[in-house]
Order: sequence, then C-alpha cells, then structure tokens
Amino acid sequence: MHDVLESLSDAELAALELRLRRVVMENQLELYCPYPKQALFHAMGLDKRERMLSAGNQLGKTLSAANEVAMHLTGRYPAWWAGKRFTRGNNWLAGSESGELTRRGVQRYLFGRDPKTDPGTGSIPKDCIVDLTWSRHVNEFIDTAKIRFTDANGVQSISTISLKSYDQGRGKWQADTVEGVWFDEEPPEDIYMEGLTRTNTAFGPVIVTCTLLKGMTAIAMRFWLELAKYPDAGMVNMTIHDVDHYTPERKAQIIAGYPAHEREARTLGVPSMGSGKVFPVEESSITVPPFALPAHWPRIVGLDFGWDHPAAAAWLAWDRDTDTVYVYDTFRVRETSVAMQAPLLAARGKWIPVAWPHDGLQHDKGSGEQLAGQYRALGVSMLRDRATHDPVEGQKEGEGGNGVEAGVSDMLDRMMTGRWKVFTTCVDWLEEWRMYHRKDGIIVKLQDDLISASRYGNMMKRFAITQPKASTLGGGSNMANRRGGY
Repeated sequence: MHDVLESLSDAELAALELRLRRVVMENQLELYCPYPKQALFHAMGLDKRERMLSAGNQLGKTLSAANEVAMHLTGRYPAWWAGKRFTRGNNWLAGSESGELTRRGVQRYLFGRDPKTDPGTGSIPKDCIVDLTWSRHVNEFIDTAKIRFTDANGVQSISTISLKSYDQGRGKWQADTVEGVWFDEEPPEDIYMEGLTRTNTAFGPVIVTCTLLKGMTAIAMRFWLELAKYPDAGMVNMTIHDVDHYTPERKAQIIAGYPAHEREARTLGVPSMGSGKVFPVEESSITVPPFALPAHWPRIVGLDFGWDHPAAAAWLAWDRDTDTVYVYDTFRVRETSVAMQAPLLAARGKWIPVAWPHDGLQHDKGSGEQLAGQYRALGVSMLRDRATHDPVEGQKEGEGGNGVEAGVSDMLDRMMTGRWKVFTTCVDWLEEWRMYHRKDGIIVKLQDDLISASRYGNMMKRFAITQPKASTLGGGSNMANRRGGY
C-alpha cells in the first residue's frame, strides 16, 4: 500500500484524500462511538418503552438519539449495540420546539447540513436515503423521508420518518400509527401524550433528549420524580463531567460562563429549579473526592424507612474540630424487607448507631412489633429514641422536636459555610440533592429519601461514636447504657 501511495502524483493523492473524506462524511453512522451514559441510554431501550436523556448543553444528546434513530431506520446495528432492534422497516415521528429548531437540530443530525444539495452527511448513510419530500410551509424543511432498511439476512424494506414541530400543535402529531417517536427538547404534555398514543399499537420507543431549562414541568416530573408510576419508563442523566470532548480547563470555563440559576441545568442536565431550589449552593462547594476518614471522627447512620418508596441510609462522619459533617456512603433500595436491609447496614459497621424517624414507632399490623424494633431484633444498632433536634435549655432529651424545616435549615447553613461535604461517589445522594425543591414555598416530598436519612443522622449526631477498640467492621458494640443506644 505504501508503494502504491508513493507512485501517485500530488493531484491523485489530493483526489484520493477528497474521496476518503466523502466516504467518511456519507457514513457517519459507522463512526459513532457513544460515551458510557449514551450507551446506557441506548441499552435501556431493550426494556423501557419511554426514555429520557436529560443532559446539559452541547454534550451529545441530540447526536446520540440521531444515531439510534438512524440505526432503527436502516437496520444497521453495530456489534456493540445492546438496545432494541427492529427486524423490518419502521415508521417514526421526530421534532423539536419549532420548524426552524427541528431543521437545525433533528434534520441536520439525521441528514446533514444541506440535505437538498448534499444529502447523506448526517447519521443516515447516503446509500440508505430513498426519497425526501419537502415541506411547503417551512423553507428547506424535510416533511417525510423514505429510508432503505436491510435486515440481518439482507432482506430490504422501507422505513419512513416525518419531521414535525411542537408549535404546529397537537393536531399535527395525530398521524397514523408509528413505531417510534423522538422529541428533541422537552415537548408540551399534550404533544408528548399524543406521540405516546401513536406508538400504542407497536408499543415502540418514545425518546426525549433535552436540557430542562423550564424547570419541574409535567414531563420532567414523569422521568425525574415519578418513574415508580411508569414501569416502562427510564431516564439517564448526562453531565458535563461524563464527556471528554472538553478539557477540564474548558469545562471549568463553560460552567463559570453560565448564570447561577441556569448553571446546573445547562451543565449537569438537571431541571432548572431557580428560586425553588431548597439548597441553592454550587455542587462543587459541597463535593469532595473520597478519602480515608480519621478514626477519631465519630460516625452515625441516618435511616429513612420505605417500601413502595425507597428505604434509604446515609453514613455520616463528623469532624468535631471544624464541625463539618461528611456524607461518605449511602444505600437506597425499594420493596426490600427489614431482613434484607439489616445486612446492608451491618456491612458498613455494625457498631455505628442508626438514627431513625418517628414512623419507626408504628407497630406492624401482623406481628404488633414496632418497625424500629424489627431492625433492632436483627442486630442493627438502632438508637433507643426517634430522631429529634438538640434539646435547648430547659428541655429534656427527646423534646427538641423533629421539624423538617429546622433540619433542612441546619443542613443549608452548613453547606453555605463549608461544613457539609459529600463524597463524589455518593451519586444517588447528589441526584436527590439536585432535585430537592419547593413548590409554592413548600418542600416537595418526592425522591428525598437519602436527604431525609441525612437529616435524621445530622439531627442525632450528638450520639455519633468512634469505633470501639474491641470492634471490627462487622463487630458489635456495647451501647446499652447510652441514651441513644439500643
């Protein structure tokens, strides 16, 4: 090959390079290599009909969906593909907020920058484009495209995709039955439901790729807060830290360039909470990389009971010298019995006392035993009393109250003064923290299990202890005579 290239003239080499560039441009689908979060989003399609990729700006959300839709339309699935597969031609609807945004986003990524004169330079290979029908109402806007689908045995059929926009209204989305819908940016609820309805017969994929600048809308709530209601729905959150097409220095510049009220939505892909956010502080100000905790820092666990909503536990370490609380470990499990949770608590240190809320005093209807007592019977070091705030002068232990606002206020004060830190490995905790918000001034009690567990632990940190010398990680402890003991 080297000898052949050396025999070519400069003009022939230039022509060859131009031809190779053209081949690459017309086969973008073969070059697609997803980031881990994008690959997770694709794989989720095997089991989930509805999916949201909630991501910051310019991180690759539209690119990933365009490549997936192109695979479905053409049947050209790569060897690494773990998501849903079609076995014959399929029909799609796709669109964004306006005709102009659909043309600049969905259409450009699927068909290239100028599909009228130079089609096939997007995710759909040129040799798969059979026909393009143009809109009579929006300039340079594709109305419908016919795409050649080839199955694993080489049998060909036709797929179609029709491009729409949200500003056309719900009626324009009332098409015939389709196998898939792609919403690029969050649609109004009525249009989302219309798109979902169009796929009922085929029970095909409904994809949303978005940056949630509108806050906690109905569609954002569906994927961020209400997934338990929709077993066929799933969500992947992709942040600026999940991509590597920006250097760390450039990421820092991008983050700093956004106004504070948009920063997390545009860089972390979480719904913009604005003034409704309970903890309005920068995430970077509370997170720290994991490190070995000093032995003299006392520990405590906060436990939030749950069944249909998750049970959750947060492990806290308290640096008394600086009065700083560190969240260093968590678990969050749904529909898991006390007998299954007890080993999870013991594994991190059976000696660590566990703070728990007032509903632990409720009695089981079957056995009559208190919920907290069930954990205690399985060897969990439950504190004797429910979680309450520090008693003030004149109050006895346990009379300090358990108000949510007081506990949240203390956590916020610590965050704002650098005295609340969270290990970056506590991903579930940070997801809840980003979404913790108020509506009409009232804290929304949804997906707050780890936050609540942390609040209980912080309230009762006066009973935190260091590891007894005779104790090992899974060993016991003698706490029977402690006010907070078991």
